[in-house]
Amino acid sequence: MNEQIRAREVRLVGPEGEQVGIVPLERALQLAADVDLDLVEVAPMARPPVCKLMDFGKFKYESALKAREARRNQQQTVIKEMKLRPKIDPHDYETKKGHVVRFLKAGDKVKVTIMFRGREQSRPELGYRLLRRLESEISELGYVEAAPKQDGRNMIMVLAPHRATKAAAVAAVASRGGAPRDRAAEDSAGPEAGETAAAGEAGTVADNSDG
Repeated sequence: MNEQIRAREVRLVGPEGEQVGIVPLERALQLAADVDLDLVEVAPMARPPVCKLMDFGKFKYESALKAREARRNQQQTVIKEMKLRPKIDPHDYETKKGHVVRFLKAGDKVKVTIMFRGREQSRPELGYRLLRRLESEISELGYVEAAPKQDGRNMIMVLAPHRATKAAAVAAVASRGGAPRDRAAEDSAGPEAGETAAAGEAGTVADNSDG
């Protein structure tokens, strides 16, 4: 910036973005002084480097404001976990699916785990069919980010919200002024739905029935 620039000549851009052209560094510095602005390298690796006339202090301030606003509106990526049994009761399945739908609408990813016990481990197709059924029934809200995969006695699939679903969730948060999610609503499903909100500390909704 200004006298710290070492090039002999620069490609100069005016304060409104107009192209001035290639000028000697001394001329560019004089033009900056004439309008009480800074000469700032915006493309130092170009030949010759590109410099722009600007109020550097104002530029830094506005950039910080934009970055702060972006962080405020950015929704933290959260991974929830839903645990089911391969022979889950139809009513329980609908309840669990409702949780998955709520998570996706909130913009969260969902790790769905099918837990096999005893002889169920010899019937992985039961878990696979259940996961595929869930995938098809939530397809309007999300998609499979990680396909079903056997992991020991479990089968795991990861669902992620569609871009439009995520955008709607971010907009909802922004409309509330960036307020945290309604934890009371999340906890209203009872102790089974006691998920945590931090990424990497995903809560679980477990199906403890024996099938």
